[in-house]
Amino acid sequence: MAGVLADLWSAFALLSRIPVPDHRPSGARGAWAWPLVGGAVGVAAGLVALAVAPAGPGFAAAVALAVQAMLTGAMHEDGLADCADGFWGGHTRDRRLEIMKDSRVGSYGVLALVLVVLAGWSALSAADDVLPVLVAAGALSRAPMAVLMAWLPNAREGGLSRLVGRPSATVAGAGVVLAVSVAVALCGWAGLSAALAVGLA
Repeated sequence: MAGVLADLWSAFALLSRIPVPDHRPSGARGAWAWPLVGGAVGVAAGLVALAVAPAGPGFAAAVALAVQAMLTGAMHEDGLADCADGFWGGHTRDRRLEIMKDSRVGSYGVLALVLVVLAGWSALSAADDVLPVLVAAGALSRAPMAVLMAWLPNAREGGLSRLVGRPSATVAGAGVVLAVSVAVALCGWAGLSAALAVGLA
């Protein structure tokens, strides 16, 4: 049980700004718990969205997205912008990595952020019940990180991925099972369809 809690606190410390008890970072060993962090962020964002729902679905969706960004330190949005700038702005592997390490955001990164936030806002605005959607999406979106880290080598010698380490296939698989279970439990067949879409992406 102590190891499970250590993995959980380590996952929250890595992927969120949510305060956790003092812990020893478990790194890649705790990757199975990453979907739980996403789910918890989804719970918080969903509850706030429900609280402001009388102001309209569009406003509630915007607030939910803002809460998610605050609780995660916008690390996923930052990664998306870096990825878009690097992939589209560089012509060689080294140049792409150089662009992605640059703290400045370019045109591709800004455009990617605008389009993804707009897509998320549109989807949440149209959702009948945002809470299960946000929890399921939060869990499903964290599982592929561990899968890719287990499957692919690190892009560079330094960086966060190198510091965390490479999860084992068993740990990454446990995260996938956990994420899909949460999505299906909350959203039924729609959760399974979402899990398949995430896998294809």
